[in-house]
Amino acid sequence: MQFYQSGRPRAAHLLIAVFLAALGWVSGVQAQPWPSKPIRIVVTFPPGGSSDAAARLVAPRLAERLGQNVVVENRPGAGGGIGLEAVAKSPADGHTLVLASAGGLTANPSLYPKLNYDPVKDFAPVGLLGTSPFVLVGPESLPAKDLKELLRLAKSQPGRLSYASGGNGTAMHLSGELLKSMAGLFIVHVPYRGTGPAVLAALQGDVQLAVADITAVQAQLKAGKLRAYGVLSPQRSPLAPDIPTLAEGGLPGYESVGWFALLAPAGTPAEVVGKINAALNAVLQSPDIKRQFANVGLDPLGGSPEDLVRTMRADTEKWARVIQVSGAKVD
Repeated sequence: MQFYQSGRPRAAHLLIAVFLAALGWVSGVQAQPWPSKPIRIVVTFPPGGSSDAAARLVAPRLAERLGQNVVVENRPGAGGGIGLEAVAKSPADGHTLVLASAGGLTANPSLYPKLNYDPVKDFAPVGLLGTSPFVLVGPESLPAKDLKELLRLAKSQPGRLSYASGGNGTAMHLSGELLKSMAGLFIVHVPYRGTGPAVLAALQGDVQLAVADITAVQAQLKAGKLRAYGVLSPQRSPLAPDIPTLAEGGLPGYESVGWFALLAPAGTPAEVVGKINAALNAVLQSPDIKRQFANVGLDPLGGSPEDLVRTMRADTEKWARVIQVSGAKVD
């Protein structure tokens, strides 16, 4: 037989009831549907480039499909590494994503002796957004009218010419190194914090060449302030069909394509990744976004997370070879 002091049984029952109610409240909090707050997309480059344009076109349409605000935040630097590191350390709850380029995901591991993020282990791939054609440009004052003349000029003055890119480890940087390697040139790389500053440097004569998104230089090309020596993709760009590819202009076999993709921190629930991927593909397949992408020189891609994994693996191997052969470094 158990004996209780007056009032103890009722108090014990009350405590148990409160405890069970608290458990139910915690369970309810954990089970609340995603997304439960605004979604943040970190772009690893400053405003003005193709990846930033893609993010700002896609964000409002993702918001419509996911039922939550989508905010774009620019975190440039270190060839995309600063933004990637920030997202890698963010909570894996599907409310923070990163829009990263091929350089930050596939070239940085070979360029930087120590990264503060692992492109494979620290992220959950969501999907490919699109591609943007690059173009090699120089000021009109440069005494070379086409690619063949430019190659002759560079070979006659080793180390005298320089080219700007949107930053160390970017696809633009590696595209320039691939050009140097294939053509046997000694041209100095000058990294800037984004495409805009790199183009400005070429306009001001601080550098003789720049590798840039074609959309970032269209106005200067039309105004006659810059000259195009060729697009870097395998085919000519619909935005500038009169500009030959580098392969056509005198460097057979050359091709370099910049792409960007959406990723979440590793550990993000597969169900959440699947929802983002489905929304992303629906947005990229819409006629409206295809038209708007085309207006700014972008080609939408889409696909599964596995497609992105395969692309990352192939480009990691490609850029590792280019970096090894060219001796490219993070200046």
